[in-house]
Amino acid sequence: MKAASLFRFSRPEIRALHLTWIAFFLCFYTWFNMAPLATTLLKSVAWLTEDHIKLFAICNVALTIPARILAGMAMDRWGPRRVFSTMMIVMAGPGFLFAFGETFVQLLVARLLLGCIGASFVVGIHMTALWFQPKDIGFAEGFYAGWGNFGSAAAAMALPSIAFYLFGGAAGWRYAIAANSVVLLAYGIFYWFGISDGPSGTVFRKPRKVAAMEVSSRGDMIKLILWTIPMIGGLSLLVWKIQRSGILSPMAAAMAYGAIAVAVVYQVIQILKVNLPILKQGVPEDDRYDFNNVAALNTTYLANFGAELAVVSMLPAFFELTYGLSPAVAGLIASSFAFVNLFARPLGGVISDRMKSRKRVMLIYMIGISIGFLMMSQINSTWPLPFAVIVTILCSCFVQGAEGATFAIIPMIKRRLTGQISGMAGAYGNVGAVIYLTVYSFVDAQTFFFVIAFGAFCSFLVCQRYLQEPENAFSGEYYLSSVDREIEGEAIFANSGLFSEIEIEQDLTEGQIKMGVGSRE
Repeated sequence: MKAASLFRFSRPEIRALHLTWIAFFLCFYTWFNMAPLATTLLKSVAWLTEDHIKLFAICNVALTIPARILAGMAMDRWGPRRVFSTMMIVMAGPGFLFAFGETFVQLLVARLLLGCIGASFVVGIHMTALWFQPKDIGFAEGFYAGWGNFGSAAAAMALPSIAFYLFGGAAGWRYAIAANSVVLLAYGIFYWFGISDGPSGTVFRKPRKVAAMEVSSRGDMIKLILWTIPMIGGLSLLVWKIQRSGILSPMAAAMAYGAIAVAVVYQVIQILKVNLPILKQGVPEDDRYDFNNVAALNTTYLANFGAELAVVSMLPAFFELTYGLSPAVAGLIASSFAFVNLFARPLGGVISDRMKSRKRVMLIYMIGISIGFLMMSQINSTWPLPFAVIVTILCSCFVQGAEGATFAIIPMIKRRLTGQISGMAGAYGNVGAVIYLTVYSFVDAQTFFFVIAFGAFCSFLVCQRYLQEPENAFSGEYYLSSVDREIEGEAIFANSGLFSEIEIEQDLTEGQIKMGVGSRE
């Protein structure tokens, strides 16, 4: 697939790609509509402090963690079209709440809920994977993600000017954010009717169970449990920060910690419930996959997308305070970090498609991120501003390219589990953001960048040891195991129109299909 193909709008997969990246763009524009207006909020809302803004930034990414897990499960059950549309429509609500909120609690709750819109990324990743073949998936996913992620840059560039020049006054930021929510709501309705889950005739392959990810061995089941605990337990950092702000009493915090513990235990039970019968029955050799690949890509996304989320949340204020710039100018300069998404993330996918080793591409990008943030950790007011911007852009090229390379591999690990694997990796991106932003609340910007550089280097070491080159990574079709073909046959039969009412329930213990049949047509 070449760049020129993107203008062939008569091709249904190209139309689907454009409709989907626009949806993702609007979601990210909404998600990051606070960062470029942070200093404006501080000036117009008398009781707000910098500590409040930092807490909002953490809240803004926290609930994306469970939201991406739930979105992965929901996609495997209902398909990405319904999930994406519903998400946009529902998330317009907290957008309006933040725009017109008058109290600290209202703004805090709004930012918490808006964090769920970050799950939009994995929904679009799954949708794109349904429309494109393995040989083109890197470029398609990279283009989708690059232009969609540009929403955060567009927010940084446009919102300060919209708030000041279009609406004006102390309440200008409120109307700018409210207008954003109106557009999000309208496009969510349009997307429901404007796209389908894959080309006509596509069989939507679902996992045998959506409550938890399937694994291939007991060892992998233990690894899945170990990787699930921090994914949900990371929310404890948010509870701790909110308690420190004085919003939560010790009793309320204890209840929140208890709820997180219950969620962890529940998810572990679901993992056991789904996988023990499968493992007892035996996983066919051709249906096995190595969970180490999922774990390795969890670390890459923690280190690259987690870094992006954290950096775009603080970069406008960093440039404004370091160089004494106006909010509009600082937002425009800071947007350069996300602006390169337009070409860097698709480029990461293209390089992964064209090179002979997707793993090698991943390793190069991760070490590049480490070096890039190490250089950013040296930026201070003595640096010429143009040089600081160049370093920021070069670092971002590796960050965005690594994200493209990550999701060029994910659809090939296990085709029918793409939604759940995408959800888990995406959730770890937000785990990274929560960790990095929590660190940032205690240290200066230079130390913050150094911590991110160290995280990327650790991910490089993990990938070097555990990430495997995907099989059939450059073929024209996705690999289907015997179980995949069995599930596909069941899906075709269930949708064949032979019966007016068919309920298929898989009994994993017996490995059989039970059918409840209504009247014939």
